[in-house]
Amino acid sequence: GEFGEVCSGRLKTPGKREIPVAIKTLKGGYVDRQRRDFLREASIMGQFDHPNIIRLEGVVTKSRPVMIVVEYMENGSLDSFLRKHDGHFTVIQLVGMLRGIASGMKYLSDMGYVHRDLAARNILVNSNLMCKVSDFGLSRVLEDDPEAAYTTSGGKIPIRWTAPEAIAYRKFSSASDAWSYGIVMWEVMSYGERPYWEMSNQDVILSIEEGYRLPAPMGCPASLHQLMLHCWQKERNHRPKFGDIVSFLDKLIRNPSTLHTLVE
Repeated sequence: GEFGEVCSGRLKTPGKREIPVAIKTLKGGYVDRQRRDFLREASIMGQFDHPNIIRLEGVVTKSRPVMIVVEYMENGSLDSFLRKHDGHFTVIQLVGMLRGIASGMKYLSDMGYVHRDLAARNILVNSNLMCKVSDFGLSRVLEDDPEAAYTTSGGKIPIRWTAPEAIAYRKFSSASDAWSYGIVMWEVMSYGERPYWEMSNQDVILSIEEGYRLPAPMGCPASLHQLMLHCWQKERNHRPKFGDIVSFLDKLIRNPSTLHTLVE
């Protein structure tokens, strides 16, 4: 990653059984600001407690290297996991993954957090196919204002995953996270294809502006593509809230027959 290496290890704490963990270390030669940013991600994660958010086990700051210790996710990041298992899952299994991600995002938005970098590469998968939101390098806490949007100055923006108002005016909100969630849905249903394929970032921005939206991936149920399009509404207030997304996906899981209608 940006700051250093990630490796796997085991954590033994007094009175608890040993567990497998992932250990992020801050590479040497860093400046204080990098150390602060690195630990900032841990302090953000440490505030969360949800089955679909990656769990912080602890930090090592007293000795070097500085480390962040998190729960171990056997299957790694969702995008490469799906590419490796192209076509292997049922639609219901894919919807289950999407439901977990939506549930984690509902929790984050209820906590007043905006992720700003929601993408399949930042979702981790464990051995039970459970998906967890990770990578809080960019997330910001928002005030209680429901309309609040975090306006950044500068900073790299993952264009293909980012809502138009966040690209144009740096206005980030739970509604811009919902746009990104629609892109994650598309990534999942296409088994990790690259959103907008070979288009340049500039072309993506222009096409979206002109009303172009990603078509349904092969074999994608119509109801799921409808939800994606709903997440990609130009007006951010028209996009679904994460709570609505969770309820909608729960309904689909309870009535799987609704998933049989494919997009023509």
